Amino acid sequence: MDTIFALATARGKSGVAVIRVSGPRAHDAAATLTGSGLAGRGMSVRNLYDVHGELLDEAVILTFVGPNSFTGEDVVEFQIHGSSASVQAVSSALAALSDLRQAEPGEFTRRALENGRLDLAQVEGLADLIDSETEAQRKQAQAILSGKLGDLAESWRRDLIRAASLLEAVIDFADEEVPTDVTPEVSQILERLMGALRQEISGVRIAERIRDGFEVAIIGAPNVGKSTLLNALAGRDAAITSDIAGTTRDVIEVRMDLAGLPVTLLDTAGLRDTDDVVESLGIGLARQRAERADLRVFLIDGWDSSLGISRQTGDIVVAPKADLRGTREFAVSGKTGQGIDELITKIENVLVDKSTGAGIATRDRHRKAMTDSLERLLAARNLLDLGPDSYDLSAEEMRSAIRSLESLVGRIGVENLLDEIFASFCLGK
Repeated sequence: MDTIFALATARGKSGVAVIRVSGPRAHDAAATLTGSGLAGRGMSVRNLYDVHGELLDEAVILTFVGPNSFTGEDVVEFQIHGSSASVQAVSSALAALSDLRQAEPGEFTRRALENGRLDLAQVEGLADLIDSETEAQRKQAQAILSGKLGDLAESWRRDLIRAASLLEAVIDFADEEVPTDVTPEVSQILERLMGALRQEISGVRIAERIRDGFEVAIIGAPNVGKSTLLNALAGRDAAITSDIAGTTRDVIEVRMDLAGLPVTLLDTAGLRDTDDVVESLGIGLARQRAERADLRVFLIDGWDSSLGISRQTGDIVVAPKADLRGTREFAVSGKTGQGIDELITKIENVLVDKSTGAGIATRDRHRKAMTDSLERLLAARNLLDLGPDSYDLSAEEMRSAIRSLESLVGRIGVENLLDEIFASFCLGK
């Protein structure tokens, strides 16, 4: 393979910048820039020089010997001063060396995949970890990166190989008397795996919401205080407020971190009958987004069926303009802040409760692979019930289920996805 290099830290001024080099000539490149050899794995502090002997910078140099590195190849990391000029000077010196080139987006991680250092699910977990903004996203991404999904898929795969092997043993010795009926054990394995797959599939949607963010829609009639409430929750003037009904005509979104979960608050148009064409479009959009939201906060007096949106489990009903009412009912005021902390706590409790149903798998690709495997196992069990004459067909369905699980971690059938996945990575990763 070519030897590649790239800045592995963010661009711009910083205390330290890291330039990573990976490939068969990584150690030679380090020796050329330092003017002396580097012995295997280790750390040293050296001056870096260009091909003309001009001092470039002083660097902490980390060396790794493949396969015991991130990419599985020989790797060198130069920790230099983080000015743009220093980064450019060292990068230019590396580019001037023969057989070295600038890495493409995600190429270091792609080599880690190709060299067996990561499976595809771990690659996706790494991408999610880099993009994580909240504690829940970090924990979820770290679980994938640590290999939990791959370990789970591998345990399912081992069990299926065992089940298929039992049936194939019966087929191979069809002309002899087999002392043990394998059907109960195979059936037990299939039932256990189908239950595990169903549970993991059901948790994908919530896991996706933790990765992409929950949506919470604020709903109510015009001029009830939705935009003022949104501004109070956001801590800034995100939405225009006015005493004129129908001011909000589009969906206004504000991103927040609640209880470590990523949350997007939606301020929607006031729901009412109107002859205003533009406002009616906003109301229609408000109803669509509210129906799709993970949680709805109804800012209303009592229950108003005229809103045209059904209340779902977990939805919150709160009275508006608490500063203008003297009742003891749960109410909020965006102007004074009354009830805001209590409302935030209620929203957090609902979303935390929802997030407990999240599985390890986080992407639609994972769900499709597991769903296909589940369908194959259902077919295998139905064929198993038909008796020994269908054992060969049942075993083949199990083999198909195994292939679906292997695609989950990128062993087979995902080549067409790789370019898309790695294009989302930065150059130094």
